[in-house]
Amino acid sequence: MLPEKKYDLIVIGGGVLGAFSAFHALLLGKSVALLERNKRPRQATVRNFGQIVPSGLSTDWRKYGLKSLEIYRELQAIRDFSLRQNGTAYVASDEDEVLLLHEMNDIDRQMGYSSQLLDQRAACARFDGLKTSYCREALFYPEEYSCDPRQMIGCVIDYLVEQADLQYFPNTVAQDIEMDRGRTCKVISNRKEIFWSDQILICNGAEYQLLFPELYEDEALECSKLQMMMTKPQKNRKILGNILSGLSIRRYESFRECPSYTNVQSRYVQHELVRDWGIHILFKQADNGQVIIGDSHHYADAVDKDELGFDILQEVNDFMMLRAKEIFNLDTWDLDRIWTGVYSQCKGRDVLTRTIENKIHILNAIGGKGMTAGPGYTFYHINKLFGND
Repeated sequence: MLPEKKYDLIVIGGGVLGAFSAFHALLLGKSVALLERNKRPRQATVRNFGQIVPSGLSTDWRKYGLKSLEIYRELQAIRDFSLRQNGTAYVASDEDEVLLLHEMNDIDRQMGYSSQLLDQRAACARFDGLKTSYCREALFYPEEYSCDPRQMIGCVIDYLVEQADLQYFPNTVAQDIEMDRGRTCKVISNRKEIFWSDQILICNGAEYQLLFPELYEDEALECSKLQMMMTKPQKNRKILGNILSGLSIRRYESFRECPSYTNVQSRYVQHELVRDWGIHILFKQADNGQVIIGDSHHYADAVDKDELGFDILQEVNDFMMLRAKEIFNLDTWDLDRIWTGVYSQCKGRDVLTRTIENKIHILNAIGGKGMTAGPGYTFYHINKLFGND
């Protein structure tokens, strides 16, 4: 006999994919349990810039980013989830990068997505401290958001618990999944608690690795370790929005679709640290005046992710700081903290989806797109799961 409490959906992992999957299922009127191995999510969802930039996504994925913007707007209208609609700017440092900005602006116009070219004077006037010696032009996206990633997802979970009857189980690890003859799933936790559900959604790579090690090892996955820095509060500088440099223009998926991208990159001579450590320079100022600077990318196969280590490479941070100082004037470059983050991504595709016996669903490895595309992607994924697509 089944216990009284049975859920329509159990979500394992409370990061952006798990939390927003729960969000969308609850909106469909489903009962949902969310199992999170820590008190609050601690991995990639909270260890990033908090930049929500559909402009950086490929054409195929931009629809998920745009849906995410819609969801973020609705959330921020309800209460303060730390979401700020201050836009995004890509700052070009040479004529090749300017060319890509103009071509991207044409693509945006064809897609009906709002972007605005800013000449050097307009860009430096809008973004306090941006150096004329670096900036040639900028492409500005007024609709895009930023957030405090260390707060946002926890606020979403709290809201769902308070207002949508989410059953949240922190410090809970799913150690085993079984099925009874009626094909109902039983999840057994590290505390020997038992949860029943018709559908299981695994959004935590650690649980996927624990529960289905053979499948996990067969996946073509890799992990990327990022390094980021945060300054002490700026006394006078107020930098609104997400600021991305020419290195970001050369790196992001969206710009690879520009007609001149291949030619532009063929004549580009990368610094060896940029090449070897996947460096591109971004800025985002928090509400308290601190500025986040980064980041770098160090890759390893997912099964070998421990080889990424936990050390911070000072040479990489020193190089990023040097390049950052070429782009902005800040009141202070003194650092308050430095940290790393690790996210997983697929090799050769955008996200990992797998279904086991029509009951257990894997949704993972969305890479660096999670904050931007996660809320929108899970909207479509959950609606399809419950037959509402």
